[in-house]
Amino acid sequence: MTTPFRLDGKNAVVTGAGSGIGKAIAELFAAQGASLFIVDRDEAAARATVDVIRDASGRAELAVVDVSDEGAVLALARGLPVADILVANAGIGHVGDLLKTTAADLDRLYAVNVRGVFNCGKAFAPAMIERGRGSVINMASIGGVVAVRERLAYTTTKFAVVGLTKALALDHSHTGVRFNCICPGRVETPFAMKRIAESPDPQQAYRDMAATQLTGRMAKPDEIAAAALYLAADESAMVTGSSLLIDGGWSAGK
Repeated sequence: MTTPFRLDGKNAVVTGAGSGIGKAIAELFAAQGASLFIVDRDEAAARATVDVIRDASGRAELAVVDVSDEGAVLALARGLPVADILVANAGIGHVGDLLKTTAADLDRLYAVNVRGVFNCGKAFAPAMIERGRGSVINMASIGGVVAVRERLAYTTTKFAVVGLTKALALDHSHTGVRFNCICPGRVETPFAMKRIAESPDPQQAYRDMAATQLTGRMAKPDEIAAAALYLAADESAMVTGSSLLIDGGWSAGK
């Protein structure tokens, strides 16, 4: 019997793979047999992910690229083998409501969170479409499904990622390429844990963040990676245009 969720013989590109969710996804994909291309603007972080994968006998190469730079992303795609899987995970956050968010803040998040996803799709999806198969996974957020307090710019951009993903799936449904996005709730990422650590009462700060989720805790990056593996694998062949919520029940009452 074939082992489920294997990625043997597949090339996977994961952006923002130097830390957090992206790192967890890259390591899991490599463990399941994929050849990884680790993309991050932080060379040291990307190299650390590559080293972990190689130390576990996996296959990984790194590329230092800012996904908001369209030319750099296109050049990257031209220099790599055709991707079977693209995970457009790179993203940034900002804390603030309308009064605490500047136009520059919004532009900065849009450049990475929306244009970055668009740039990656524009660079890697055409070869998938030409070949007639592939899986594109965009990292959205619970903030792309329901509004999140004090996250005006972030919520705006993540709603855009959900809409972009659905439009891609609709436009290219006949090609054999699938487009989906993942919408995590609170996750123990470096960004989140740094904010918690810097608060006056870190334990209470964690409880406050976790309280938005019915599970009473924040997700681990590995739990988001498991969802990405499902969407990348052949077992999810009937899934496209989906926004997969991994939010600990956050949206259940919305």
